[in-house]
Amino acid sequence: MLLTPVDWGIVFLFFLLSLVIGLVVTKKAGSNTTEFFAAGRSMPWWLLGVSMVATTFSTDTPNLVANIVRKNGVAGNWVWWAFLLTGMLTVFVYARLWRRSGVLTDLEFYELRYSGKSAAFLRGFRAIYLGVFFNIIVMASVSLAAIKIGSVLLNLSPMQTILIACTITVIYSSMGGLRGVLYTDLFQFTMAMIGAVGAAIVSLRHPDIGGLANLLSHPEVRDKLAILPDFLAKDQRQMLIAVFLMPIMVQWWSVWYPGSEPGGGSYIAQRMLAAKDENHALGSAFFFNAAHYALRPWPWIIVALCSLVVFPNLDALREAFPHAASLVNDDMGYPAMLTFLPAGLLGLVVASLIAAYMSTISTHLNWGASYLVHDFYRRFVRPNSSEHELVQVGRVVTVVLMIMAGALALAMESALDNFKIMLMVGAGTGLIFILRWFWWRINAASEIAAMVISFLVAVYFSFFHARTGLPPISDWLQLLLTIGITTAGWLAVTYLTRPVDQDTLVNFCRQIRPGGPGWARIYALLGKEETSVAVAWQVPQGILCMVLGCTAIYAALFSTGYLIYGRYALGITLGAVAVVASVLLAYSWKKLIRQS
Repeated sequence: MLLTPVDWGIVFLFFLLSLVIGLVVTKKAGSNTTEFFAAGRSMPWWLLGVSMVATTFSTDTPNLVANIVRKNGVAGNWVWWAFLLTGMLTVFVYARLWRRSGVLTDLEFYELRYSGKSAAFLRGFRAIYLGVFFNIIVMASVSLAAIKIGSVLLNLSPMQTILIACTITVIYSSMGGLRGVLYTDLFQFTMAMIGAVGAAIVSLRHPDIGGLANLLSHPEVRDKLAILPDFLAKDQRQMLIAVFLMPIMVQWWSVWYPGSEPGGGSYIAQRMLAAKDENHALGSAFFFNAAHYALRPWPWIIVALCSLVVFPNLDALREAFPHAASLVNDDMGYPAMLTFLPAGLLGLVVASLIAAYMSTISTHLNWGASYLVHDFYRRFVRPNSSEHELVQVGRVVTVVLMIMAGALALAMESALDNFKIMLMVGAGTGLIFILRWFWWRINAASEIAAMVISFLVAVYFSFFHARTGLPPISDWLQLLLTIGITTAGWLAVTYLTRPVDQDTLVNFCRQIRPGGPGWARIYALLGKEETSVAVAWQVPQGILCMVLGCTAIYAALFSTGYLIYGRYALGITLGAVAVVASVLLAYSWKKLIRQS
């Protein structure tokens, strides 16, 4: 499909504005590492929140949602909707704790919380493990989506797409630092949302669909519309367990996944650490979760449902796009529908998808570089390096990470497969990321054990179990076994190894003020005045805010869906629930702030 001069003009203007924003802040970003990796710790909540949303709105996200909807229906989205529980805990429990830590990266936290050589090893190892291994997998997954979109919309080869998509992103990410990423994210998110809504409207107007009412009544779509799985259907029990019960009961607290970490972390923590103060950190995380779960999903879902009518199976996709037959999977349903966009709007949507790609990649580049520079290079290679040297190393690392991610993307096949791999590798580690804030006995050996055991179990299930001759194990059972084995392993290691140095724990309590019964032994070592400060434990009030926040956002998400489905009574009722929960949340939130 060919873009008209108008389309190319829109795309060119988008590239130009993104570059200009990055270059304008280059001088300020390059002044020191705090500016380059934390934007001077001076950012407002709304800008940080938009940046979080923009980062998680990547090019592969609509493809992932299309893959889920085409295979498991709308209810299949619970595999990621369940992470709202994690997000709300981050908002009302962890955001303040992270901001109080005063660290530049969340990995620096390890030597604040733990002691000795094991803490230093954990910080350095995870800098490589997350900054390179996990980070490159995520960026490659996003780049894979760009490859499929470039193949379908522009008839580009995978190599051409990677070269074009990476160049601009690397330039402004390496020059503008986090401040440049934040400003471009604001612009790019606006473009991305306009493009997503426009794509949904045009898809509904396709001749084979003929509007929303016809779409919802179409036989290919009717059995895909349920927002909740059928709890009574015997033939759907496996799906009920895999896509609803496991995510909502186990996955959200037990699995580490970038952007949805139990206890906060990665680029979410990076944004909170760049906030002006604790309240701005909390506000940014709340805005992110509200927009991520309640605002964005439905345009993607509508396009995915439309694709089931126009391209009901993989053969239909292969027939329509023979030049991309080797790349065809259900995740191609989304870019396939974009081929019907008219001139002008096509350029806008292509620009919006590029914006989604660039916002995600730029964040991961800066985040990964922060680990490799601050937590590895400065900590272990050249401790006395100057700020100028560190910024220059950060820029070089940014380019190298992009090259590695682009190379890996050329070998990948499916965004959903990548999503599952990352869930498996991080399974069982989530609980430790929660408890380390609230239980003094957790030590660096606990985290090392969890990381190693989880990885080995995931490798076994992914590459060796099928060769043993044992019966196949479903994905959800593999996840459950990985969580159980990992948790048992790290708990055993915790009790078999020495606790963290007492002085480190005392200093941690003084600075972070975590409170709660899990720190009673340490607070007993503090003075009476310091202990009295810790008595006002904020977690119970934070959990109440979490419940109300989840209720409000889920109700808004479902209300929107049922209004789209034409079930107005249920939609309005759920809308009212969202309003009431929001009012109660506002009251509880103020009480939480007063407890600070």
